[in-house]
Amino acid sequence: MPKGIRRALTALATFFLLYGLLGFLIIPGVGQRIANQQLSIYSRVPAQLERIEFNPFSLELTLFNLRLGQPDDEQVAFQRLYANLDWSSLWRQRLQLSEVQLEQPRVLVQLDPEGNLNLAQLLQLPESTDEAPATEDQGLFPLLIERLGLNAGSLRIQDQRPGESVDLSYQDLDIVLHDLSTLPEHNGQARLSATDASGGRIDWEGQLSLSPLASNGHLSVSQVALRQFWPYVRDAVPLSLQEGVAQLSSDYSFSLAEELELKLENIAIALAPLAIDTDQGRPLLRLENLELTDGSLDLGKRQLVIGTLRSSKLETWASREADGQLDWQKLLASPTAPAAEAQPATEQAGPPWQVLLHDAQLRGYQVHLSDRQPQRKVELLIGPLDLDLQAFDSLGTSPFRLKLDSGIGKQGKLQLQGQAQLQPISGTFAVTSTDIDLRIAQAYLEPFIRLELRSGLLASALDIDLQSVEPLAFRVSGSADVRQLHTLDTLKNRDFLKWQHLQLTGLDYRHEELLSIGSVKLAQPYARFVVNEDLTTNINELLISQGGSAQASPDSAASKPLGIHIGEITLADGSANFADFSLPQPFATAIQQLSGRIGTIDNRQSKPASVSIEGKVDRYAPVSIEGSLTPFDPLQSLDIATRFKQVELTTLTPYSGKFAGYRIRKGRLDLDLHYRIQGRQLNAENKVVLEQLQLGEKVDSPNAVDLPVKLAIALLKDTKGTISLELPIRGNLDDPQFSVMPIVWQTLRNLVLRAVQAPFKLIGGLVAGDHGDLSQVLFAPGSSELDGNARKSLDALAKGLQQRPALRLEVEGMSAAGSDGPLIAEQRLEREYRSTLYKMLQRRGDEVPADAEQLQLDDSDRAALLEGIYRSRLKQQPPAQWQELARDERTARMKQAVIDSWSGNNALLRRLSQERSANIKAYLVDQGGLQDQRVYLLDSALTEAREDGQVATALHLDSE
Repeated sequence: MPKGIRRALTALATFFLLYGLLGFLIIPGVGQRIANQQLSIYSRVPAQLERIEFNPFSLELTLFNLRLGQPDDEQVAFQRLYANLDWSSLWRQRLQLSEVQLEQPRVLVQLDPEGNLNLAQLLQLPESTDEAPATEDQGLFPLLIERLGLNAGSLRIQDQRPGESVDLSYQDLDIVLHDLSTLPEHNGQARLSATDASGGRIDWEGQLSLSPLASNGHLSVSQVALRQFWPYVRDAVPLSLQEGVAQLSSDYSFSLAEELELKLENIAIALAPLAIDTDQGRPLLRLENLELTDGSLDLGKRQLVIGTLRSSKLETWASREADGQLDWQKLLASPTAPAAEAQPATEQAGPPWQVLLHDAQLRGYQVHLSDRQPQRKVELLIGPLDLDLQAFDSLGTSPFRLKLDSGIGKQGKLQLQGQAQLQPISGTFAVTSTDIDLRIAQAYLEPFIRLELRSGLLASALDIDLQSVEPLAFRVSGSADVRQLHTLDTLKNRDFLKWQHLQLTGLDYRHEELLSIGSVKLAQPYARFVVNEDLTTNINELLISQGGSAQASPDSAASKPLGIHIGEITLADGSANFADFSLPQPFATAIQQLSGRIGTIDNRQSKPASVSIEGKVDRYAPVSIEGSLTPFDPLQSLDIATRFKQVELTTLTPYSGKFAGYRIRKGRLDLDLHYRIQGRQLNAENKVVLEQLQLGEKVDSPNAVDLPVKLAIALLKDTKGTISLELPIRGNLDDPQFSVMPIVWQTLRNLVLRAVQAPFKLIGGLVAGDHGDLSQVLFAPGSSELDGNARKSLDALAKGLQQRPALRLEVEGMSAAGSDGPLIAEQRLEREYRSTLYKMLQRRGDEVPADAEQLQLDDSDRAALLEGIYRSRLKQQPPAQWQELARDERTARMKQAVIDSWSGNNALLRRLSQERSANIKAYLVDQGGLQDQRVYLLDSALTEAREDGQVATALHLDSE
């Protein structure tokens, strides 16, 4: 071998030997010593590198067991770091590593309450004193790692910033990167997997570019326990997570080439299960399952798309507090966030986020609602609730479809199906409900009315068309019914209003325009109306004063009145109770079997509605209402006939006791009321028929009329014991002094007054013809004989009394001293003539007739007898001066003296009065056909004669 070559080979071998000694022995030892020295100088925690290996021929560098931190509590450590430098880095002007392998790395990341990072405080590096000159951005250092591997690593993160520390631990952390480079537009392949302490797993696979920073691939997170992240949530809302496991998978693309670009595709998220309570331990939310699939997100477009959403058995609780706020508002509100001050916007916020939801199905949801604002707490369960939602767009420019099927309370059901749009807010819905318990409204009624809603079930089938919200415009059509409504007066603990079934069909409501109902059917309705002792009603008692009067706004006052149309109203088997406690004896009556129909009601037309209703009072007395009226303006047109038949008058005893002063022992009432109004002109006919009315004992009432009620009743009764009255009423309803009820009462009172004040006029009206004044019988002076006129009047009176069998006649015999006295004195003197002569003939033994009245006298006999009668009657002798008078004149003076002595004789006048009353009774009984028990003779009395000299004997009427 030539010497030059030998030297060259020797030099080359020496070089490689020295190079090998330097690389294998010197550089690792020196490098380890220098590394540990520098670590001791700059590390704030114990630090040590155990060993370095270097292969100078393959450029492989291995570091063993680096530890920063206390033993068994290292903050950064690894078991082995292997790097293989490619020789091509020498001429390619880039650092190229064939392989980098990091085994069992361990990292502890700690953030203290102030947010300081422990890793930033591990090393204390010297401050740089030289300022680097400003240069243009030269980009990233050229680097290529053909394969980067991280095996069996662990990462622990401890964050003390939340109120409750967060401790996250990830084990089995494996990362594999192929062709990782800082060169522009160079993509590397990456794969990552890790598991956390709770069994969750993270898997990532994709491409990664460092210049620019970009990546795309697939990320999957499975079985992640949300509890480990919950302290971050608790700092925002005071909620306690009891259970929660989440899964997430998505394809993604990420880039920072110009601006942040992020796109997610095939998003799949699952929550199963989830349980959240409040800090007080009250359940707030329970969720069995939630799955989101076929989702996508585009950060640049600000768009989130949810392909399908499936969720089952969510149960949640929500309540409105006494201050009117929802508990969720308070729970989700940040207590520490300062009030934001309004500042002018300086940047464009960009387009709004758009959320698209193609198909959502929620099944078996339950919502527990509670309202604590009313005085009585309200609890309502909504569910099980099923909701379907399709084609939802948060921008609201297109309609979306929804379908809801839910339970309401214990037995109610609510179904809704239709479509809606958010911009503008509109929609059409078909809503069906069954057995909705109306008792839920009880707590909201209590501040306004003292009424207990004992039962009530609502059902409906409605179509809702919502056109807009501002201004509000919508239309509701369909049908509704309320069954088993029962309300209770809580003051008296008695039924107030109830019905078995209220059915509304042909319902059509247009907001602020029209309310149209095809038909209203009421089955077994019932109502109670009570007049209290102070004349208030039970309705007044039930209403609770609100302490102020509501005033209509000017807009509402000026708005067009709502059109109301009701096709017909039908009643079936209705009933009512009426009571009046303002009377001395409480009054109560009932109406049963109330059925009928009311025709079309329309406030936009003046056409009257027909009315036909029938029922019974106290089970047996029929009542009917027939006719027509304009319900919204009854004073313009009305024609109603109301008839009551065979109503027992004993039920009206409290009213008769209060106003008439007597109880009613017996009787029935027929009432026929016919009211007609045309153009506000009232024309009413009231017919009252009382059958077999009998009054009972007297009642002490300050409101009783001061009238002889019994007499009035007897005057009005006919031979069948019936009283028939007609009370017409006419007048202008616009007249402020015109009032119907006072006129009815006054008319009835005037009728009674006329009857008792002029009873004989009433009796005379029962007999055809003009009979004069039947209250008296005229006699010629001194006579007790009935002349033709007297007999005619007594005939009419007898016929009238026969039609009023309850009446009795009282005859008060009358005589007048001035008119009757002289005549009865002459009659007495004439009888004295015959009596004196009769006695004289008897004493002489002459034959005499059977009676002194049969004697025949002439004037000579009278003159002879007069002197004896004068001396016997006047107990004196004729005056002496009369001796000088002529015989005829002396006889005339004695006769006049005797007549004068008898003219004022009360016994004679009384006897005449008695004869007159006896003759009247005899005529009425014998000729008039009256029973003698109905004619009473009163004690006689004196009176004054009429101008024509006739004397009137007074007649009186009384009742049995």
